[in-house]
Amino acid sequence: MGNPFRPSFDLRIRTCRVEIGMSNHDYLFALALLTSKGVHDPATMPILYLWTDEASPQLERGVMKWGWFHRAAWTSNNWSFNGAVIGDGEMAGVLGLRATDFAAIRTVTTGSWLGLEHQGHGIGKEMRTAILYFAFERLGALDAHSGAFVDNESSRQVSRALGYQDSGRRTVLRRGIKAELLELRLDRSKWAQREHPAIEISGLEGCREFFTAPHSRGGS
Repeated sequence: MGNPFRPSFDLRIRTCRVEIGMSNHDYLFALALLTSKGVHDPATMPILYLWTDEASPQLERGVMKWGWFHRAAWTSNNWSFNGAVIGDGEMAGVLGLRATDFAAIRTVTTGSWLGLEHQGHGIGKEMRTAILYFAFERLGALDAHSGAFVDNESSRQVSRALGYQDSGRRTVLRRGIKAELLELRLDRSKWAQREHPAIEISGLEGCREFFTAPHSRGGS
């Protein structure tokens, strides 16, 4: 039975290996447990916001608070869809899709992480492809942005494989030390030039107003 007050909980984006759904309470709890097993080598920091430096149980509590906050702050024009990623039947990580003034600008930004045990198996590229399909083909986005530290080669490889192009660099502090962040952009025309695997989306019609989305122009 769906949730009439929060129909976005029924939204599912699926490939042959990956399912992405909005982080409800059960998903958040599973994600909190996943973070306790590690998201990256503690000696490195591939993430802009240093939330993974928190110790347990603050780390796990932070994951729960993060999910609750973005759900509470959601409006139909400014939203953050934080999708829990199920990979090969197990909770694998998070893929976020964010937008500000989406009705007018039609720009989205993605961000993601995977638990250590799920890295290196091709899930990262497959889940990013799925969320980009959702953004371009079902929400009518015009371009998508992402970013990665210049020393985060795995993230950069995923972006390049999907057709992103460099759009700038900026210097940020990472654990108190200057680091270069590479900004990347994928526009709709570049997305359309490539073939993509079949993506199945269910539950969107019930929550379309949450994204101020136009009617679908195609896709399954």
